[in-house]
Amino acid sequence: MATVHHNVAHESSDALTGLGGLPQIRRVVSSWVDNWPISAGACPVHAMLISLGRIDTVNVAFGETAGDGALVEVAHRIRHFANDELESHPWLAARLSGGTFMLVAHANASQERWQWLAEALADAIAAPIANPEGGGSLRLWPRIALMRAGEHDDVDRMLDRLSEVTALMRQSHGRRIEWSSGTLEMAPRSNIELEADLLAAIDQGEIEILFQPQYSLVDGRIIGAEALARWHHPIVGRIGAAALFQIAERADHVAHLSRHIVRRALEAATFWPSDLRLSINITPVDLAADNFAIDFARLADRIGFPLSQITLEITEQVLLADLDRVSRVLHQLKVLDVRIALDDFGAGFCNFRYLKVLPIDCIKLDRSMVEGVLEDERDRAVFRAIMGMAKALELGVLVEGIETDRQRDFVAAEDCECYQGFLGSEPIAPQEFLNLARQ
Repeated sequence: MATVHHNVAHESSDALTGLGGLPQIRRVVSSWVDNWPISAGACPVHAMLISLGRIDTVNVAFGETAGDGALVEVAHRIRHFANDELESHPWLAARLSGGTFMLVAHANASQERWQWLAEALADAIAAPIANPEGGGSLRLWPRIALMRAGEHDDVDRMLDRLSEVTALMRQSHGRRIEWSSGTLEMAPRSNIELEADLLAAIDQGEIEILFQPQYSLVDGRIIGAEALARWHHPIVGRIGAAALFQIAERADHVAHLSRHIVRRALEAATFWPSDLRLSINITPVDLAADNFAIDFARLADRIGFPLSQITLEITEQVLLADLDRVSRVLHQLKVLDVRIALDDFGAGFCNFRYLKVLPIDCIKLDRSMVEGVLEDERDRAVFRAIMGMAKALELGVLVEGIETDRQRDFVAAEDCECYQGFLGSEPIAPQEFLNLARQ
């Protein structure tokens, strides 16, 4: 299967967030335009300029460490959002200065879809951010200026136009999304309409389950797959898992959506070879229910997939709400022989206390942990330090986002156990995964 490269610039120029900078944006967009056939018309380049409000207030109120932590988390959310929603298109995210970020994509998206993506990204950024110093969570309020590049728009011209829109938005107050045309486009679907559409899609079985294969770094064989949800909305286009759950959260149907995804993933996995593991993401709402472990076990038993072949993946966000409650539920799952993985490890500020008090079997290293290890000695040092900690705690290590042979060879030499990423396969339909696993 052909490798699909999504984030097209792995080198970074921003030491704090790990994102690219303006020089990378200039270089990458120029390469898109230069390689675009003249006969195909104007090269399709869409851009967002993301400006964070209140970042200076955060620095004053909570200290610069908290402010830096918030910027790192916003960069993480932008990167993961683009990985999820733009996975089949080249894109680049950059931090330009302070609380200003830019996202560009080489995508022939409709105006309706690009605006919806901006709305969904704004919701993701505006969600509470844990304060690494303790003392509650922080919130930032993004404004996003949008445009599709014209035939004569280079990056500096695009930035000028987007900056003008951002300045006008600051003066107008209240607006958070606007196009460089100077008029605020109507959202393609209101939140209420999208919530109703989602409930109908769940009831009609329209939420698609894909599987991203996971590979052994010892012998290259497939060892399992992570279940991922996608929704092909007839108006706004493909919606990834993170945005799906944002919509479900507004409608108070997170548990309904999560159960639907888990059930469909388990049903598909019953046809797999018996030695493969199924990895499933679970949400804060799932773990907030005292009876989640028992209900999950009953569902797996009814469908006929063994609990010993299941890995449940949790993120740091899951752990913020009530660590004691989460710990109780996870220990119940461990008694049932379910494996627990801490996802997105290395993104943002991970609290190492989680590794001490929770029954974690495995850490999944975030893709940002491998993007610079081949070129940067400090990145390699950080990677090796995390591997040393994992070995000391007897934790398995799976590395995400492996896209090149050199990356795979490096993490294999560092004694990582397995990997997933576009080098092996992009997320694929259940039957495609089954065919691949049987080879």
